[in-house]
Amino acid sequence: MQGGMRIYSYAHTHVGRRSNNEDAHLRDDGLGLYLVADGMGGYEGGEVASQLTADTIRSYIGRLNGPAHSMHLQQAILRANAAVITKRVGRLAQMGSTVAALAICDDAVVLGHLGDSRIYRMRDGRLEALTTDHSLLAELEAAGANIESAAGFRHVVTRAIGMDQAQPELRREKLRPGDLYVLCTDGLSDRVSDDTIAFLLQTRAPGDACKTMVELAYDLGGTDNITAVVLHVVHPARDAAQNRVHVQS
Repeated sequence: MQGGMRIYSYAHTHVGRRSNNEDAHLRDDGLGLYLVADGMGGYEGGEVASQLTADTIRSYIGRLNGPAHSMHLQQAILRANAAVITKRVGRLAQMGSTVAALAICDDAVVLGHLGDSRIYRMRDGRLEALTTDHSLLAELEAAGANIESAAGFRHVVTRAIGMDQAQPELRREKLRPGDLYVLCTDGLSDRVSDDTIAFLLQTRAPGDACKTMVELAYDLGGTDNITAVVLHVVHPARDAAQNRVHVQS
């Protein structure tokens, strides 16, 4: 329990129409740490980079004597970046990974990300993207360029784990009972619209919504790996009063 509120978490991943899953995800309720990572760099490299990213961040946060503040999450992501760079040799020379991480810090959350994996928040019936893609397409769009002509650059990331100058973007937000957070790789966000994500969160239990949005991305033709982690912030008194049963998957 964090800050007088209880966090329930759910995760689901799908290989998509690929032969292996280069996504990694982490759901550690004990540490209050959650992330998704989307590996890049070929059949083996992507899997190695994303899992090394998740393992390094978890190890760093796990050594703290208290909750992870912004500085801690930043350092954890930078450690992951250094770990991946160290192993970029031979058949792993081109590997890298995106990361979107969320750490519970008392009555707040700290967010950190690199690349085009995303974090959304549903609050009071409104879905909001809390991250901005670090991608060439997003930068062109922000500059007012014609993004239709740049569709071929959709998956070119401008910041990622494994790059020499990879500075994570950080954000801190207050927790509120009823909040729902979604962390996802681009295999989901490329296929499932924000409106559909919001609809699923509003009409299904959080665990069901998590599984459904991943499977929907596949049903809509998703070829990439697809991963989502969903968090539900609940006030313990309200939770007990309603006698809810939460099943983690």
